[in-house]
Amino acid sequence: MERILIVDDDITFALMLRTWLSKRGFEVATASTVAAARTSLADGAFSLVLCDMRLPDEDGIALLQWMAGEGFETPVIVMTSYAEIQNAVRCMKLGARDYVSKPVNPDELLKKIREALEMPAESVAAAAAEAKPVRKSPSKVSAPAGRLDYIEGRSDASRRLYEYIRLVGPTNMSVLVNGASGTGKEHVAQLIHQNSKRAGKPFVAVDCGAIPRELAASEFFGHVKGSFTGAVSDKMGAFEAADGGTLFLDEVGNLTYETQVQLLRALQERRIRPVGGNREIPVDIRLVAATNEDLEAAIARGTFRADLYHRINSFTLRVPSLRERREDIPLFADFFLDQANRELDKRIVGFEAAAVKALSAYDWPGNLRQLKNTVMSATLLAAGEYIAVSDLPREISEGSGSSAPLSLHDPVSEEEQIRRALAVAGGNKSQAAKLLGIDRKTLYNKLRLYGIE
Repeated sequence: MERILIVDDDITFALMLRTWLSKRGFEVATASTVAAARTSLADGAFSLVLCDMRLPDEDGIALLQWMAGEGFETPVIVMTSYAEIQNAVRCMKLGARDYVSKPVNPDELLKKIREALEMPAESVAAAAAEAKPVRKSPSKVSAPAGRLDYIEGRSDASRRLYEYIRLVGPTNMSVLVNGASGTGKEHVAQLIHQNSKRAGKPFVAVDCGAIPRELAASEFFGHVKGSFTGAVSDKMGAFEAADGGTLFLDEVGNLTYETQVQLLRALQERRIRPVGGNREIPVDIRLVAATNEDLEAAIARGTFRADLYHRINSFTLRVPSLRERREDIPLFADFFLDQANRELDKRIVGFEAAAVKALSAYDWPGNLRQLKNTVMSATLLAAGEYIAVSDLPREISEGSGSSAPLSLHDPVSEEEQIRRALAVAGGNKSQAAKLLGIDRKTLYNKLRLYGIE
């Protein structure tokens, strides 16, 4: 029978929770202080710890730190109020498996308990630490070479996305990842690859928007020496490089019609011929494509082939925008803060409450990429232990960014949308084009039209 330790100084609540869990087949013990919890953990084996954040002698963070120092692998679920969300984030960094908000929803708690008990310890990656040992977090993956360091998020939208990734990953289906710029489509593609039977084989990513039309065939299929001016040696193409693994085509909607025809033929025949070559090469690849465009609309316009669309779209994954999972913003911001601290050699502890509120209220037209850049900048500017609202960009600190995502179809004037996109992207025209959902050539034409430098 699985044993659960409840650590909570609210005796009535702890007794009710103990009775409820006992009726569901668990053996339950209680402790009302951190000291008592340490004694219980030292004296007996527990499958799970349910710990309140606020306790009479110390807090839940102190218990997590002690467990880490003693080498306990026991999963911990933290119980916290909504106002203490930042402490919950800190607990996740210290290895808490999950957290629930008070008042506790019994069905939600039971689901989290079962998820924590079913997750094998070896699947949990070590969280980063600088001064003291910490436990492991289920959302961060620091795996062998080629694996990702990431955090999943706790919102319904995030949970649904990662559940779909886990479902489609082990199959050999072609996947179309649809989402706005900056939502992490390549990250999703890599997770699909890592969850597949091809995980030990190459993952090759191609930015379809960056391939010159005249070099597309060479990039995909390779070429032989002397096949065209500049072909000074043989070159292996993306298809051959990805043989046995996964080929990721980012922004697949940017491919020219001619390249689409060549790509379709290669996918149908599973064979390629390098430019200038006289032999065909068999290839075995799994295709994952990504786009921030409406490909069905492109088909209607005649700019994207319907047969290629159906070939790459055995399964569609939609990546939600950041504003669709606002409750994850503090979690993501704290995760990016860890990265920024390491890169900038800083020691920022966290965010002031006003900064968290401003970050959560903003609509993030650039999504996770913009949030990461914002946190990096704020970490650089912060003078104290915590990032203040004054360290954030003006459009976030003043609440002026709570508008709809950037789009040339918005009621705001086209010129203003372009200027806003350039401001968000820090003057980077390629990034601004992505924020607006247009290609770079179109953006340059608009810049000349409106006389924008």
